[in-house]
Amino acid sequence: MRPLIGITASLDGTKIQVQRENSDAISIAGGLPFIIPYLEEEQSIQDLAQRLDGLLLTGGGDIDPFLFGEEPVPGLGSITPERDRLEMALINEMLKQNKPILGICRGCQILGITVGGSMFQDIYTQIDDSLLQHAQKAPRYHVSHLALIQEGTLLHRIMGEKQIKVNSFHHQAIRGVPETFRISGVATDGVVEAIESLEHSFVLGVQWHPEDLYTKHPYMLKLFLAFVKACKELKK
Repeated sequence: MRPLIGITASLDGTKIQVQRENSDAISIAGGLPFIIPYLEEEQSIQDLAQRLDGLLLTGGGDIDPFLFGEEPVPGLGSITPERDRLEMALINEMLKQNKPILGICRGCQILGITVGGSMFQDIYTQIDDSLLQHAQKAPRYHVSHLALIQEGTLLHRIMGEKQIKVNSFHHQAIRGVPETFRISGVATDGVVEAIESLEHSFVLGVQWHPEDLYTKHPYMLKLFLAFVKACKELKK
């Protein structure tokens, strides 16, 4: 039986939306995708986490800076407090149960904040060093810069390379992670590209968008295959 993978969605008014590429990637990798509704009751969130075999945190808008002890800087974009609350609650429940989590872009960031990390609200005004273009103008399937992967990490085991080409669509980024996590990938300008848990079997966040790449760059499918495999092993 295919593992049930919950996929978080953006909220636009009363509509919840997910890019099809996310559910397609999970399905191709052998999982059964399930779009998560906007739940508010704690018990409902706990019940859902019990039923899920894995959690995919998708990309989207910015994160409320009060969640990491800051007030908004001018470069902060639109936030969705309901999404922040739901995703943080789901992350905490999945971590308690040691169930696999894969975070993409915003998903990587909210994962880091939930476990006590910090982040840049706007890298272009908060980092003094010269930066790469992290909000690329090229198509979403184009790989625009390098990500350097730390050897011996979960990400390194999955990708089998010390550097890979990635796409880039963000202006926020992880600043730091707690001792229970580590930074496993960075861009050549030092911006964090991946984080992972040191205490869980599969909890990984990547800053790029592999769901937009795997059809033209097959090595990106490795992330989804490894994620779904970890979810399958949980069901045994």
